[in-house]
Amino acid sequence: MIRWATAAAILLLLGGCARERAEPEPPAPAPTPAPPAVERGGTTLAGVRRRGALVCGVNEGLVGFAYRDNRGVWRGFDVDVCRAVAAAALGDGNRVRFLPLSAEARFEALREGRVDLLVRNTSLTLRRDASEGVDFPAVTYFDGQGFLARRSLALTSASELQGARVCVQQGAAGEANLRDYARRRALEVEVVRLPDAAAARDAYARELCDAYTTDVSQLAAARSLLSDPTRHVILPDVISKETLGPVVRQGDPAWADLVRWTVWALVAAEEAGITAASVDRVDPASTEPEILRLVGLEGELGRTLGLDDRWAANAIRAVGNYGEVFERNLGADSPLRLERGLNALWTADSRGLMYAPAFR
Repeated sequence: MIRWATAAAILLLLGGCARERAEPEPPAPAPTPAPPAVERGGTTLAGVRRRGALVCGVNEGLVGFAYRDNRGVWRGFDVDVCRAVAAAALGDGNRVRFLPLSAEARFEALREGRVDLLVRNTSLTLRRDASEGVDFPAVTYFDGQGFLARRSLALTSASELQGARVCVQQGAAGEANLRDYARRRALEVEVVRLPDAAAARDAYARELCDAYTTDVSQLAAARSLLSDPTRHVILPDVISKETLGPVVRQGDPAWADLVRWTVWALVAAEEAGITAASVDRVDPASTEPEILRLVGLEGELGRTLGLDDRWAANAIRAVGNYGEVFERNLGADSPLRLERGLNALWTADSRGLMYAPAFR
């Protein structure tokens, strides 16, 4: 009996093993393909180098941001950002061509490759970032939408604009912001849509509307061009958050990195007290390694961007640090005399939002 039981057990065991061997092994999961390698420097940088110049899309004319002076030279905050990127990529901030673009044409021009970079007081929104085929590498200016009105109306708030005619630029984010604000406040306003900022300002000046709404920085620029700026006031209400900055085509992350870190280099330079005049006088024996890496005297950071190690020094030399760019075009040294506000450094006495990640 014992031998029969043992034999039966062995047969059951062998049968189980046979069944296990007969069942097919589940297929091994297919290996996840590695993402395609992106050549450092990217296709946009290669095109800029072949051409020998950066093509930068800018506003058609906005004092403080992008405009031609009386000699036809492009000047402004956004213009300086373009020059900084040209200096980083090509070693010379003057190797840039400016293409003035309307609000409605700007993204198409970028997608089609007519410009390498768009720096046109453009706000980052979810819809633009997700559906326009573009990316926003960095924020250069924190703004918000406000209202310009005649002082004679004695308004203390935009909430008093019941029944008013309000000029706004079509194709810009301001129109949707205005409608949202009016809806929240149960305001009945007549929206007067104009094709561009100049037309909106002109309509306001000719009293075809009671108020003009756009970003506060643009309102300051518009007021400075009116026949008597003192007769107009920017109301205290800020009805939106507008994060303005350069825009690039999707699909070239190396170019987005180059633009992003060029902006941050200008901010880092202000944090470190490096100016256009002092960038070439940084002591190689300095005990501040972050500064040495920033100006290319240590660390070989430029090579990670496909650039010369002096790329950031070239950008700073061309336009100055972020504070110099701001004050020259928008701040105390400009006709607009805007306060730094949110655009102050995070270390300032009145703390702002400008902050550069580590250069290492």
